[in-house]
Amino acid sequence: MSTAESRTAEEAEEAGKADEEVVTYEVRGTVAVVTVNRPRYRNAQNSKVTYALDAAFTRAVDDDRVKVVVLAGNGEHFSGGHDIGTPGRDIHETFERKAVIWWDHTDKQGVDSRIARESEVYLGMCRRWREIPKPMIAMVQGACIAGGLMLAWSCDFIVASEDAFFCDPVVRMGIPGVEFFAHPWVMNPRAAKEFLFTGDRFDARRAHQLGMVNHVVPREELESTVFAIAERISAMPRFGLALAKKAINQAEDLQGMRSGMDSVFGLHHAAHAHNAEVDVDSLAGLDARAMRDSGRQAAGSA
Repeated sequence: MSTAESRTAEEAEEAGKADEEVVTYEVRGTVAVVTVNRPRYRNAQNSKVTYALDAAFTRAVDDDRVKVVVLAGNGEHFSGGHDIGTPGRDIHETFERKAVIWWDHTDKQGVDSRIARESEVYLGMCRRWREIPKPMIAMVQGACIAGGLMLAWSCDFIVASEDAFFCDPVVRMGIPGVEFFAHPWVMNPRAAKEFLFTGDRFDARRAHQLGMVNHVVPREELESTVFAIAERISAMPRFGLALAKKAINQAEDLQGMRSGMDSVFGLHHAAHAHNAEVDVDSLAGLDARAMRDSGRQAAGSA
């Protein structure tokens, strides 16, 4: 089968799956499990996924039975990042905006369009999820790349399997880092520079040493470890947990996290504008297929 035929077959298969849930939701006792469900594309996050995640998190917050939320990814990998080229990419579609009050991006051009969209689905949504008044645990296996980092960093805990790795390769695109720029706070500044300047993968052990990950466990123990932690947390009073979470988030913001993100968001869009002005490939040759293949190689070498 030729490459073109292969791509056509993939697109047809993806179209046939259009009605499947891109995010699943279930409650196990006092724990809500929210799972990104695009394993064929390494759980690449398009806008449909973003708003489905938001709806699932809202459902968990509104359910008084739920004490803890677990965020997972179906399949070999937690998330290969933002959707930058699958047949399900929906960058030009309109969705009901939840995170910020800004005009619709689809009938705008240039920076006007980019800021409108990314203020909502990237930076805005991650900030919204960071403020969820219930503890959130990211259960990470395999790849956690770029936009996948933003999902994990929005959570309070990260528990990773031994085969997990973390990477933000966007400097290769001339961009200073992903939109939810938590790098200097989730690891130390020198490590953040190495992470970005090289685009290298940090394995789970390195991430744990830097304080970005709470626990590293064998793949077969990942789920049981996460649920054991969730059960211990669930023994605490709901309101006390909400206040403790808010207190620590406020401390991070007093250390400059929120204002730092705002300043880097401007640099991020200066980079987008530069790429458009000089007419370079803003994805540096990367697309969903390349990221997927990278994930396969990682799984084979882990």
